[in-house]
Amino acid sequence: MPALLVSHRLHAQRADDLTLRARGAGLDLIVLPEGSDARLSDEDCDRVTVALFSGDVFPTWSRQFFSAVRKAPSLEWLHVFNAGVDHPIYTEMLQRGVRLTTSAGSAADAIAQTAIAGLLMLGRGMLRWLDAQRRHAWEPRRDLDVPVDIKGQTAVVVGIGHIGREIARLAQALGLHVIGVRRGPLGPSDPVDEMVTPAQLAEVLPRADWLIIACPLTDETRGLIDARMLGRLRRGAQVINIARGEIIDEAALTEGLSAGRIAGAYLDVFQKEPLPPDSPLWDMPNVIVTPHNSPAASGQEQRVYELFVENLARWHARDPLINEVRRET
Repeated sequence: MPALLVSHRLHAQRADDLTLRARGAGLDLIVLPEGSDARLSDEDCDRVTVALFSGDVFPTWSRQFFSAVRKAPSLEWLHVFNAGVDHPIYTEMLQRGVRLTTSAGSAADAIAQTAIAGLLMLGRGMLRWLDAQRRHAWEPRRDLDVPVDIKGQTAVVVGIGHIGREIARLAQALGLHVIGVRRGPLGPSDPVDEMVTPAQLAEVLPRADWLIIACPLTDETRGLIDARMLGRLRRGAQVINIARGEIIDEAALTEGLSAGRIAGAYLDVFQKEPLPPDSPLWDMPNVIVTPHNSPAASGQEQRVYELFVENLARWHARDPLINEVRRET
């Protein structure tokens, strides 16, 4: 009988509901074995028709999970907990003809809130206050050394999807003028003041107090924010990246931060992860580094699960799937 592959942890938490949902879709349950050396039998791999790559699998059990789905000749559909599909395994699945759906939108609120938290910490000068706290130093700001009003500043948000839209909405609520960057035109519900295309990005960068990267990593966006683009920013602009590290030239950004042309940065993603211990970004007083953790939120697993079970019912009914990734031709 065809089967649904899930993690041992997810099964331990939701065995009854998973069983009910799977049976409703005409599937048995197969549980990914616990233990880094454990493997699914060939017989079980042959029966896997649907697979759920849940967040608890990453990163510890990722290799084990994808080893199983690679050996599953009958796999029809893979749902993943994340939004980005830039990893080669997803291209491999699509090329095999496996349907792929993501959890895009499920973490948008948490990621946007984290990005705005970084903006507020940088914009309000919190890093200097925190440094003074660690030194037990009482250092009030003087008239010539106070943060610039955030209200009235300009944020350029590259990528107005689920995450970028929420970042833009929150930025507008703080009084920022928001310029969105995407291929599509400005719509009536878009929370931006202006919309430009990626081809016009260089034109608007000199107006940016904040450059916020919220686009997926694609062939088009890889290296999009290179040294030339960073050089277009006005002196004192700040950078936020909660998308993918490969979108920004990290060396050029580091140099700009060190030279003071770029006033600060909040970075949750990097070209190499984990960020190497010898990276100068760790110790820069004007940089916030977090470990690719902006989506972390207690309700995230539930949101991913709800999206998956909705899609499972759709898959069984042969209805269109939510967040299905289309293979490029």
